[in-house]
Order: sequence, then C-alpha cells, then structure tokens
Amino acid sequence: MDRNKTAYQAPVTAAEWFAGGQRIPYDPGSARVLTEEAAAATPGALRVFERVSGAEPDADAVWLTMLPGFPDGSYGWAQVDRILGDGPGPRLYVEPVGQGDSDKPRDYRYSTIERANLVEALWRHHGVRRTVVATFDYTSLALLELLRRQQERTASGGSAVPAITAVFMVNGGLFADAHTHPWQGTPLLRSPLGTLAMRGWQRSQRAFDTGWQQARMYSRGYHPTPAELGELRAAITRRDGAMFAHNAAGFVGEHRRHAQRWDLAAIARNLDGTVAFYVGGSEEDPYEHRQIPAARERVPGAQILIFPGGHLTTGEHPDLLAAAIRDIAARHGVATPATAGR
Repeated sequence: MDRNKTAYQAPVTAAEWFAGGQRIPYDPGSARVLTEEAAAATPGALRVFERVSGAEPDADAVWLTMLPGFPDGSYGWAQVDRILGDGPGPRLYVEPVGQGDSDKPRDYRYSTIERANLVEALWRHHGVRRTVVATFDYTSLALLELLRRQQERTASGGSAVPAITAVFMVNGGLFADAHTHPWQGTPLLRSPLGTLAMRGWQRSQRAFDTGWQQARMYSRGYHPTPAELGELRAAITRRDGAMFAHNAAGFVGEHRRHAQRWDLAAIARNLDGTVAFYVGGSEEDPYEHRQIPAARERVPGAQILIFPGGHLTTGEHPDLLAAAIRDIAARHGVATPATAGR
C-alpha cells in the first residue's frame, strides 16, 4: 500500500472547522491574550478564533504556525488540515480579527502590523519557542513583518524567541513591485462598489457565487461545486463578516507603502541563512504570478515549489499543498505522532 495516499474523507464544513477551535479573549491595544477576568475589565477586548491540531505540544516542540488567506481566513486551511491529520504538529491556526469566527469590530484599523501582533500574542500564550510558519495569500505580509522583527531583535543583541526557523509562503506578496491584482479582485473590493458587493455577499448565496467566480480564484478547468461555494460563504460571512473583504482590501497599497521593510530579498540577506525559505506559486494565479520569477532572481537561496491550478490552491489542490507542508515541517523538526516524544 502506498503510504502517501490518503483515504477519501468528506470535506470539512465551516461549522465543523469552527467547532474544532475556540474563541479566546484578546486585547489588540496591548497585543495580549487575556484571562476571562482581565477581558471583562478591558475596554476594547475582543475574541479571536484559534485552532490547535496535531501532536501534543511540549516545552521543546517546534510548532507549525498556519496563517490564512484573504478573505476566507482559517477555513481556507480546513481541507489541508484534514489531510495532514494527526501530524505534523502541534499546528496553530490563527484567525485574524475580522475573519471567520473572530470578532468583527466596527471602525477597526485592519493592518499587517496588528495581524503580526496577534500572531506574537498567540505564540506567547502557547509558550512557542520555535516555529515553522506557512502562509497563504495576504498573510505573507504579516510573516515578512515578523521576520523583520526577528532580525531586528537579533541585531540588537536580543533573543529571537520565539524563533522562526523556516517559512513557506504560498501565492502571497513578497515584493511590492510584483503585485498583479486584477481589477475584479482587491481593487474592486476596495472601491465603493466593493461595499455594495459585500452587502450582497452577506445577504445572498447567488451574489456570493457570482462575485467569487468573477474574482478569478480558480484555474480555467476547475469548477467548484455549489456545496463548496456554500461552505466558503458560510466561513466568510460568519458573524456578519463579509464587510471584512472591503475593509481590509488595502493590503496591496500597504505593502507598497512599506516596500523597503517588507522586502523578502532584504530580509533574507539580513537573516543570513538562519531561516530556510520556501516559496510556492500556482501556474494560473492572476494575483501573484510575478512574485515567483522575482523570488528566483532576488532570493537565490529560496526553494521554489510550483503547483497546478489557480490562485486558491487550498481549494483546488489541498493534497499537494499538504504534502509540501508535511515535507517542509519534517525537514525542520516539527514532530509527527511517530516521532513526538523521542
């Protein structure tokens, strides 16, 4: 029997995904996970969703941190997680404010910085000392900020704890001059028309299906089922969440404003081989296809992985993505049930 083959399992629904995690109190002002008592006394405290899967953590564990895409959030990883099963782990799935089962506060200042702050808060909460980080889509920017902070702490003589030891960035922005978002994507979402469209997503499955298809998330040959689209909408609109896609669609412009700080080539040079870099791209991705040749040219030490299909690799090819994550995690010390505790 081929040990790499996975027996068929029914796709994970949005309800099942969120039932497998928890909403915990968080203060974005201090960037701290709170106790219930502290949350009750903290104005502006929120609840954010997190999910921990895989091997049982211990003090010396190398964690696998999974940062999600836009705008489907942590649910985008659900089918990959199903295939990964009990290992590698522990795996921490982060849900940014505004997405999935996390709170959606009004007038919240969504940014890459606040997403990076949340990741660090969750690392502290779980006692993470070393981690491999996988990102999909826009959270590549949060990872670039986290890597820059790690480099700055080390340069100033501080301790890089938790230490990011390897990163795998799939279909995300790595260089501000290489974004190629079509008008049907984030530019439209950011516009006044995007506001109206997101209200339609919240109210109507038909409006969601039409907009999602127009956004060119899949390859030409892939046709998502009605059930698949229904679960995506359930995740994106959870807790009245569709407006996040409009409110947070400015991340490409944010990258351009911070192009020097969030430049993968400069970060890789400054880290000087202390972090392993893996970059993933899809053959028919209309959003970030220029990032791959740029990474090959500017970060020669990075290993490049190419996947078939369109932008939403998590939906089209979760098996291939899971296999790549499993391999990278094993190379960098993330345990599986067979090796945990050895």
